Parts: sequence; C-alpha cells; structure tokens
Amino acid sequence: MPQVLEFKLPDLGEGLTEAEIVRWLVEVGDVVAIDQPVVEVETAKAMVEVPCPYGGVVTARFGDEGSELPVGAPLLTVAVSVGADAGASEEGAGAASGSGSGSAGAGSGSGEVESSGNVLVGYGTGAPVARRRRVRPTAVAAAVPARVPVAPVVPVAAPDPVPDAVPGPVAVVSPLVRKLARQHDLDLRKLSGSGRDGLILRADVESAIRALAEGTSAPLPAGFAAPAAGAAPEPEAVPVSVASSAGRTVEGSAAQRIPLRGVRGAVADKLSRSRREIPDATCWVDADATELMAARAAMNSVAGPAAGPKVSVLALLARICTAALARFPELNSTVDLEAREIVRLPEVHLGFAAQTERGLVVPVVRDAQARNAESIGAEIARLTEAARAGRLTPAELTGGTFTLNNYGVFGVDGSTPIINHPEAAMLGVGRIVPKPWVYQGELAVRQVVQLSLTFDHRVCDGGTAGGFLRYIADCVEQPAVLLRTL
Repeated sequence: MPQVLEFKLPDLGEGLTEAEIVRWLVEVGDVVAIDQPVVEVETAKAMVEVPCPYGGVVTARFGDEGSELPVGAPLLTVAVSVGADAGASEEGAGAASGSGSGSAGAGSGSGEVESSGNVLVGYGTGAPVARRRRVRPTAVAAAVPARVPVAPVVPVAAPDPVPDAVPGPVAVVSPLVRKLARQHDLDLRKLSGSGRDGLILRADVESAIRALAEGTSAPLPAGFAAPAAGAAPEPEAVPVSVASSAGRTVEGSAAQRIPLRGVRGAVADKLSRSRREIPDATCWVDADATELMAARAAMNSVAGPAAGPKVSVLALLARICTAALARFPELNSTVDLEAREIVRLPEVHLGFAAQTERGLVVPVVRDAQARNAESIGAEIARLTEAARAGRLTPAELTGGTFTLNNYGVFGVDGSTPIINHPEAAMLGVGRIVPKPWVYQGELAVRQVVQLSLTFDHRVCDGGTAGGFLRYIADCVEQPAVLLRTL
C-alpha cells in the first residue's frame, strides 16, 4: 500500500533561508514523477523550479501562492508506492522526510522508497544520489486514485509559543496561518477551525481579522473571544505623525508597510553592508563620446558574411573596463578584513546593473577579460533576457569582481554609485546627450557623457582611481587607444 512522504523546502544554497511560492506546478491528486518540478519559488537571488525527489500522487500542498516559507518547512506530501514488504511503517516515512533540506534518499523500513538524491540540482544539494527504482504511475494511481486528495498523516502541531491559560495543542499546520495570526495579535487557542478535525485555516484567521476590524458590526467566528472593551486590534497600516516645517506634528494618513524581502530585501542588506564596511569615495569626469558612437555605428554597419550581432554601447564600455582593469588591477580586488589583506583577483567577472520587474539585479559576465566586445555583448544580451524573464540562477548573480552601472537609461547625467559589496569599485555611466563642447579649439555640439567611479579607499588612493577613470575617458573619446591592448 502507498506510503505518504513529506517533501520539505530544500536548501537553495547561497545562504538563502526562505523562499516565496510564486506558482504551483501541480495540484492535489496529480501523479508526479521523480525529479519533476512541482513548484516555482522566488528567492532573494532568482526564480527557481523545485523538483520533487519522490514519484507518486500529491496528497497535500502547504502554502498558497505568494506566501513565504522558511527552508525546511513542509512543501507537499506524496503518496509513494512501496514494496509489499515495506510494512508502510511510519518510522520509515519519518526517516525519509527527516532531512532539513528535504533530500532524503530512501525510507528506513524493510522496503525501499524510490527517490532522487538531487532535490534541486546545482543548488545546495549535498546528498549522494540514491539507487533509483522507477515507480509506475499506474500502480500508485491504482492505490490512490488520481485527482482525489488523500489525507496525509499530519503530526500534531506544537503548542503556540504565546502563553495562554487554555491548555492543549493548537490545530494549525500552515506556518502562514500562524504568521498571519501573530501579525494581527490573534490568539489561535480561542479560534475554532472550519477545517477537518477542527483544523484552523487561513480563511478562519482572515474572518476573525475582519470581525475585529469591524467591531460588533460583524459576528466573530465561533469560539473566538472578543477583545476586552477599549482594546483595539493592531492594523497593518498605522497612522504616522509627520513633523511640519513649523515644528507642528501633523497626523498623516495610514502608512503602507512593505516587507523588505526577496530581491528588495537582499539589495537592502547588501547596500547597508557596503555603507557600513567600505570607506568609499567618488570621482567623476565628463567625456566626449562622439568618436565612440561613430565607432559603434561603423561596427554595426558592416554587411555580408563578416557582419555579426549588433554591438551595444554597454558592450563597448564593458570592453573598455576590462582593458582599464588590466592596467589598474588594484580595482579588481576585495578586502579580507580578518586577515587584513587586499586580495587582487586574477579574473574579471564583470557585473552589470539591470532593472527588472523584480527589482535591481546584477548579472555577472564570467571571465570578461578574455572576451572581445562582441562576445561580451552577446553574454550581456543573454543575461539581460534571463533577468527580465526571472530565469537567472544564483550562480549567474554572484561572484562579480567589478560592476558597470549604466544609469543613463533612466535619463540622468550623474550619480554616486554604492559599491556592490565585497567588490572594490563600480563605474557609473550617465546618459549620452548632445552638449556644447570645446573641440579642437572651437565650440561645437558633441555627444557628452558623465563617468563616475566609486572606489574602496582601502585598496587604492585617489591617484590610482583618477588614473583608471582617466583611461576610461580617453578610450571613450579616442576608441583607437584600445588598439594598443587588442
């Protein structure tokens, strides 16, 4: 007979501890194969499809789309067909699902449960691949009809951490339900659930929240004790006091609270750490980019068999950066605080800032020092497309040694970039616009761009930073300067 196994949210690597459910790829009652993707989650690094290590029938899902789960929390349960000698022992099921990453390979009973060691190939998977025996979906479907939910063996939930006079466990399984109750100061012990065997569902908590918000105008759910007179529920958005220019305090409207999580949370943590740890300084220069734009136009006008993909301005600037870093390797380094050492890195893994619907991400072009402008441009295009589609992997978002930030696409001239920790520098590029410029002793209209360099003052002094930025500007103004290094 089938054995119900629990699959937990696996360790996604890169130090990530939680993920948000974006889209379920299976329904309760579906038959899934080993390593079949069952859910799409979003972490602070990327969107990832999570494969299930078991083959069988999905009996339960934990978490709605949009909810956030910590690593190790139950994700779904699967009814797996085991041999007749397995005994369907609960001890075997517990051993199979006891791993914190959800990557158990087999049951511990006398029968063997088929599973895969690779819960999420390439991300946080350290378990060896178990010997695999294919489960025939027909056999599982015969034991558990497809599309029919099977009640899993649900362990009794631990008592709510909030002390209460009412003894006994709280009938709550979903971490989202507990979190929602905590946010609104609801005592789950006083709430009767509408689910099976009194299980408290999200709808029950939301109903209680609405009842508290409406006061006596709406009946409270059965079994829920109303707050004491004069007590008010804590709203998600609270009025804020704004100090006016005259020194008076003005009551503002309810403030909107937006959680710092996912990509925005990761960006906030990295920028805060950069400001705390790195003594940065910024220098900038205006450059005449007319010749660079003309060179790009000439490259892209080539026709016939020699014609390749179009070369972007960003690709040319990236190639200029790799040439400058070869001359000034101090800026392709990081600082080891514990050893009190500057570590100069042999390869240039060039990051570039990309704005997406999920927020700001920095994909990394690996080994940029070994690529020409055409190769860099092709890789930038590939990574940009993946970023906008949410398909970037954590490996494509980490490991950068220097970052290029083209904020000119936002229509601004200049900025003081914040260094992408733990790198040592970032080059910012403003918009390229026609401006009056003294050219060959006469006033002319030229294509002008502002370049800014923010650097870690621990790795170099202003002379090195100025030399690096001046070389960048010289290559922008006279692209032929690059011929010396090609």
